[in-house]
Amino acid sequence: MTTPRRDQVDIAIVGAGAVGLAAALALAEGGRRIALLGPVPTHRDGRTVALLDGSWRLLGELGLHDALADKAAPLAVMRLVDDTGSLFRQPPVEFRASEVGLPAFGWNVENAELVAALAARLATTAGVRQEPGLVSGITPDEDGVVLSGEGFSLSAQLVVGADGRRSRVREAAGIAARDWDYPQSALTAIFAHARDHRDVSTEFHTRKGPFTLVPLPGRRSSLVWLLDPAEADEVAALDDAAIARRVERQAHSLLGAMRLDGPRGRVPMGGLSVERFGADRMVLVGEAAHVFPPIGAQGLNLGLRDVMALRDAVDETSDPGAPAAVVAYDRARQADVRLRTGAVDTLNRTLLTDLMPADLLRGAGLLALSRIGPLRRLVMRQGLAGGMAR
Repeated sequence: MTTPRRDQVDIAIVGAGAVGLAAALALAEGGRRIALLGPVPTHRDGRTVALLDGSWRLLGELGLHDALADKAAPLAVMRLVDDTGSLFRQPPVEFRASEVGLPAFGWNVENAELVAALAARLATTAGVRQEPGLVSGITPDEDGVVLSGEGFSLSAQLVVGADGRRSRVREAAGIAARDWDYPQSALTAIFAHARDHRDVSTEFHTRKGPFTLVPLPGRRSSLVWLLDPAEADEVAALDDAAIARRVERQAHSLLGAMRLDGPRGRVPMGGLSVERFGADRMVLVGEAAHVFPPIGAQGLNLGLRDVMALRDAVDETSDPGAPAAVVAYDRARQADVRLRTGAVDTLNRTLLTDLMPADLLRGAGLLALSRIGPLRRLVMRQGLAGGMAR
């Protein structure tokens, strides 16, 4: 049995999901030799991503706007509805992109369409080597990091872990992580409906978690519905017509009659945070570095902000894995990631409790947002921070 020849690259990216693909495209811009390791996911499960303004601009820089234009819908308004039954229930709050000088907060696109567009663009990008095999070994040495797997062996100056919650890169780098589970599962699907969504994303806050309808092109919306596992089992077992009726009822017929218009999915909910974002010529991006529930369109956008920060950190150095570059990336991601993770975790946990103080605080917050324009605009800008046009 022959040993695969060990090739040299500047940067190896482990994980070929949306964040890994975007990282390969962004880092290849500097003329570096890039290796992308792992299979590109092709499954469809009804999940979409609301790409906020900064993420959409990054995709434009990577040459993807034309490929995604007719597959994405603008998010001009984000509406929050307290559907908890609380004594302190407040009227719906609407955030309008026009209040902060934007035509839209972002654009919503099916995950599978985004991955396909990124993969097609990468196939025509010079300097990128793709290996669909899984990585089986990650070993630091004096000059870099050696990676081996199905039919390949290579050495990289920098390894980027885009390999998800159970990251092998994170383990190899010795980066400690804290992870936790929520008593929730997310049901995902795409629905057609009788009424226009008018580019409005509506997030109902229920005692089980958020129930969110996000616009897609035409009279279509994506659903993310957080439920306790037992009720998620019950809803997932319904046939197509029955689940459409159940969703219409849960949405208070906001969009009229509903019809399932694509595959369904189910994802157990959990969270993860890391002590640092890089060590020993290895850095973490996407869900290798942070995981939290799908609230406020923060998940993948945070991963794409990781990509932008990493591009900046390695831009001025001949050795992308040098300690100074890794430290610069870690420093750049600390505050942003911890703020988003903490905010989403806190909001999700307050929804899961019926304690009066939590209800009072949440109700007071929604009331303040609905009545105080400067506060509302500040919250919008903070929600888009790092992802908003300057």
